[in-house]
Amino acid sequence: MVMNMNTPKTEAGKYSFLVDAARALGAADAKVIAAGDVIVDDRVALKCRAGCIGYGKKLTCPPHVPTPAEFRKVLSEYRYALLVKYISQAVADPDLIRSIYRYWLDPAAPADKKAQAETFWKECLGTTTVFAPLMLELERLAFNAGNPFALAFINGSCRLCEKCNVKAGICIHPTQARISEHAVGVNMVATAKKAGMPIKFPVEGHPELMALLLID
Repeated sequence: MVMNMNTPKTEAGKYSFLVDAARALGAADAKVIAAGDVIVDDRVALKCRAGCIGYGKKLTCPPHVPTPAEFRKVLSEYRYALLVKYISQAVADPDLIRSIYRYWLDPAAPADKKAQAETFWKECLGTTTVFAPLMLELERLAFNAGNPFALAFINGSCRLCEKCNVKAGICIHPTQARISEHAVGVNMVATAKKAGMPIKFPVEGHPELMALLLID
Protein backbone atom coordinates (compact mmCIF):
# COMPACT_ATOMS: atom_id res chain seq x y z
CA MET A 1 0.00 0.00 0.00
CA VAL A 2 1.44 3.37 -1.01
CA MET A 3 0.53 6.32 1.19
CA ASN A 4 0.74 9.98 0.21
CA MET A 5 3.33 11.37 2.61
CA ASN A 6 3.43 14.91 1.17
CA THR A 7 3.08 17.65 3.78
CA PRO A 8 0.06 19.91 3.20
CA LYS A 9 0.16 23.59 4.10
CA THR A 10 -1.54 23.43 7.50
CA GLU A 11 0.17 21.75 10.43
CA ALA A 12 -2.79 19.48 11.19
CA GLY A 13 -3.05 18.71 7.49
CA LYS A 14 0.31 16.98 7.48
CA TYR A 15 -1.49 14.05 9.11
CA SER A 16 -3.95 13.64 6.25
CA PHE A 17 -1.98 10.58 5.15
CA LEU A 18 -3.33 8.85 8.27
CA VAL A 19 -6.89 9.63 7.20
CA ASP A 20 -6.14 8.13 3.77
CA ALA A 21 -4.51 5.10 5.40
CA ALA A 22 -7.44 4.50 7.76
CA ARG A 23 -9.90 4.47 4.88
CA ALA A 24 -7.64 2.25 2.79
CA LEU A 25 -7.46 -0.21 5.69
CA GLY A 26 -11.26 -0.45 5.89
CA ALA A 27 -12.38 2.35 8.20
CA ALA A 28 -15.69 4.00 7.38
CA ASP A 29 -14.34 7.43 8.25
CA ALA A 30 -11.42 9.17 9.93
CA LYS A 31 -10.61 12.72 10.95
CA VAL A 32 -7.71 14.62 12.50
CA ILE A 33 -8.79 16.77 15.45
CA ALA A 34 -7.07 18.87 18.08
CA ALA A 35 -6.14 16.75 21.11
CA GLY A 36 -7.96 19.32 23.22
CA ASP A 37 -11.22 18.35 21.50
CA VAL A 38 -11.04 14.83 22.97
CA ILE A 39 -13.61 14.88 25.76
CA VAL A 40 -12.60 13.10 28.96
CA ASP A 41 -15.48 12.40 31.34
CA ASP A 42 -15.10 10.85 34.80
CA ARG A 43 -18.52 9.21 34.41
CA VAL A 44 -17.21 6.99 31.60
CA ALA A 45 -14.68 5.30 33.90
CA LEU A 46 -17.38 5.06 36.56
CA LYS A 47 -19.53 3.08 34.12
CA CYS A 48 -16.59 0.72 33.63
CA ARG A 49 -16.55 0.10 37.36
CA ALA A 50 -20.30 -0.18 37.83
CA GLY A 51 -21.55 -1.62 34.55
CA CYS A 52 -18.88 -3.77 32.90
CA ILE A 53 -18.40 -7.49 33.52
CA GLY A 54 -14.72 -7.14 32.59
CA TYR A 55 -13.83 -4.62 35.29
CA GLY A 56 -10.51 -5.51 36.92
CA LYS A 57 -10.02 -8.59 34.74
CA LYS A 58 -7.65 -7.14 32.16
CA LEU A 59 -4.44 -5.14 32.42
CA THR A 60 -5.75 -2.77 29.75
CA CYS A 61 -8.89 -1.97 31.76
CA PRO A 62 -9.56 -0.11 35.02
CA PRO A 63 -8.25 -0.08 37.69
CA HIS A 64 -4.97 -1.05 35.97
CA VAL A 65 -4.86 1.96 33.62
CA PRO A 66 -4.53 5.73 34.11
CA THR A 67 -7.49 7.42 35.75
CA PRO A 68 -9.40 10.13 33.83
CA ALA A 69 -7.49 12.77 35.82
CA GLU A 70 -4.15 11.17 34.93
CA PHE A 71 -5.16 10.81 31.30
CA ARG A 72 -6.20 14.47 31.06
CA LYS A 73 -2.65 15.41 32.05
CA VAL A 74 -1.14 13.11 29.41
CA LEU A 75 -3.61 14.32 26.78
CA SER A 76 -2.57 17.93 27.42
CA GLU A 77 0.91 17.06 26.12
CA TYR A 78 -0.46 16.04 22.70
CA ARG A 79 -1.51 18.43 19.94
CA TYR A 80 -3.49 16.19 17.58
CA ALA A 81 -5.52 13.02 17.54
CA LEU A 82 -7.06 10.85 14.85
CA LEU A 83 -10.64 9.64 15.26
CA VAL A 84 -11.40 6.45 13.35
CA LYS A 85 -14.86 5.00 12.72
CA TYR A 86 -15.39 1.34 11.82
CA ILE A 87 -18.72 -0.33 11.04
CA SER A 88 -19.36 -3.66 12.73
CA GLN A 89 -20.76 -6.62 10.84
CA ALA A 90 -23.09 -7.30 13.79
CA VAL A 91 -26.72 -6.21 13.59
CA ALA A 92 -28.40 -4.68 16.63
CA ASP A 93 -32.04 -5.71 16.78
CA PRO A 94 -33.90 -2.89 18.62
CA ASP A 95 -35.47 -5.16 21.26
CA LEU A 96 -32.29 -7.19 21.73
CA ILE A 97 -29.93 -4.25 22.18
CA ARG A 98 -32.06 -2.66 24.90
CA SER A 99 -31.56 -5.70 27.14
CA ILE A 100 -28.39 -7.16 25.64
CA TYR A 101 -26.66 -8.10 28.91
CA ARG A 102 -29.79 -9.67 30.39
CA TYR A 103 -30.42 -11.76 27.28
CA TRP A 104 -26.74 -12.70 27.11
CA LEU A 105 -25.99 -13.50 30.77
CA ASP A 106 -29.25 -14.29 32.54
CA PRO A 107 -29.79 -18.08 32.66
CA ALA A 108 -33.54 -17.43 32.75
CA ALA A 109 -33.54 -15.44 29.51
CA PRO A 110 -35.60 -16.89 26.62
CA ALA A 111 -33.49 -19.36 24.62
CA ASP A 112 -34.10 -17.58 21.31
CA LYS A 113 -33.07 -14.21 22.74
CA LYS A 114 -30.00 -15.72 24.38
CA ALA A 115 -28.96 -17.23 21.06
CA GLN A 116 -29.46 -13.88 19.30
CA ALA A 117 -27.43 -12.10 21.98
CA GLU A 118 -24.60 -14.62 21.70
CA THR A 119 -24.56 -14.18 17.91
CA PHE A 120 -24.51 -10.40 18.27
CA TRP A 121 -21.56 -10.44 20.68
CA LYS A 122 -19.66 -12.98 18.63
CA GLU A 123 -19.97 -10.82 15.51
CA CYS A 124 -19.33 -7.56 17.35
CA LEU A 125 -16.26 -8.90 19.15
CA GLY A 126 -15.10 -10.36 15.88
CA THR A 127 -15.10 -6.84 14.49
CA THR A 128 -12.90 -5.59 17.33
CA THR A 129 -10.28 -8.22 16.49
CA VAL A 130 -10.02 -6.56 13.06
CA PHE A 131 -10.33 -2.98 14.26
CA ALA A 132 -7.55 -3.25 16.87
CA PRO A 133 -4.86 -4.32 14.35
CA LEU A 134 -6.02 -1.49 12.08
CA MET A 135 -5.33 0.99 14.89
CA LEU A 136 -1.93 -0.57 15.54
CA GLU A 137 -1.05 -0.14 11.87
CA LEU A 138 -2.04 3.52 12.01
CA GLU A 139 0.11 3.92 15.12
CA ARG A 140 3.02 2.35 13.25
CA LEU A 141 2.55 4.66 10.28
CA ALA A 142 2.38 7.73 12.52
CA PHE A 143 5.46 6.61 14.46
CA ASN A 144 7.48 6.04 11.30
CA ALA A 145 6.43 9.44 9.99
CA GLY A 146 8.25 11.13 12.86
CA ASN A 147 5.79 10.96 15.76
CA PRO A 148 7.58 8.97 18.50
CA PHE A 149 4.73 9.31 20.99
CA ALA A 150 1.97 8.13 18.64
CA LEU A 151 -0.31 5.85 20.66
CA ALA A 152 -3.43 3.98 19.66
CA PHE A 153 -6.44 3.35 21.88
CA ILE A 154 -8.87 0.64 20.87
CA ASN A 155 -12.63 0.19 20.91
CA GLY A 156 -13.65 -2.31 23.57
CA SER A 157 -11.41 -4.34 25.80
CA CYS A 158 -8.33 -6.26 24.66
CA ARG A 159 -9.05 -9.66 23.05
CA LEU A 160 -5.51 -10.97 22.57
CA CYS A 161 -5.68 -13.59 25.32
CA GLU A 162 -8.47 -15.91 26.40
CA LYS A 163 -7.57 -14.97 29.97
CA CYS A 164 -5.47 -11.95 30.83
CA ASN A 165 -2.31 -12.39 32.90
CA VAL A 166 -3.71 -9.83 35.31
CA LYS A 167 -2.87 -11.81 38.45
CA ALA A 168 0.85 -11.66 37.67
CA GLY A 169 0.50 -8.04 36.58
CA ILE A 170 2.56 -8.48 33.41
CA CYS A 171 1.09 -8.29 29.89
CA ILE A 172 2.39 -11.11 27.68
CA HIS A 173 1.66 -9.13 24.48
CA PRO A 174 2.95 -5.64 25.35
CA THR A 175 3.66 -4.64 21.75
CA GLN A 176 0.09 -5.47 20.67
CA ALA A 177 -2.12 -4.78 23.68
CA ARG A 178 -3.68 -1.34 23.83
CA ILE A 179 -5.98 0.40 26.29
CA SER A 180 -9.61 1.07 25.45
CA GLU A 181 -10.36 4.78 25.22
CA HIS A 182 -13.35 4.24 27.52
CA ALA A 183 -11.04 2.85 30.18
CA VAL A 184 -9.30 6.21 30.63
CA GLY A 185 -12.57 8.17 30.51
CA VAL A 186 -12.86 9.27 26.88
CA ASN A 187 -16.46 10.09 26.05
CA MET A 188 -16.46 8.86 22.47
CA VAL A 189 -20.09 9.75 21.79
CA ALA A 190 -19.48 13.40 22.76
CA THR A 191 -16.04 13.52 21.11
CA ALA A 192 -17.36 12.12 17.83
CA LYS A 193 -20.29 14.51 17.83
CA LYS A 194 -17.99 17.49 18.46
CA ALA A 195 -15.78 16.33 15.59
CA GLY A 196 -18.73 16.26 13.18
CA MET A 197 -18.72 12.48 12.75
CA PRO A 198 -21.39 11.32 15.25
CA ILE A 199 -22.05 7.70 16.11
CA LYS A 200 -25.51 6.27 16.70
CA PHE A 201 -26.42 5.90 20.37
CA PRO A 202 -28.39 3.94 21.40
CA VAL A 203 -27.05 1.52 18.82
CA GLU A 204 -29.16 0.92 15.72
CA GLY A 205 -28.45 -1.52 12.92
CA HIS A 206 -24.74 -2.07 12.48
CA PRO A 207 -22.83 -0.69 15.53
CA GLU A 208 -20.52 2.20 14.68
CA LEU A 209 -17.28 1.61 16.54
CA MET A 210 -14.91 4.50 17.23
CA ALA A 211 -11.25 4.43 18.23
CA LEU A 212 -8.58 7.03 18.90
CA LEU A 213 -4.96 7.60 17.91
CA LEU A 214 -2.96 10.23 19.76
CA ILE A 215 -0.42 11.58 17.30
CA ASP A 216 1.92 14.25 18.64
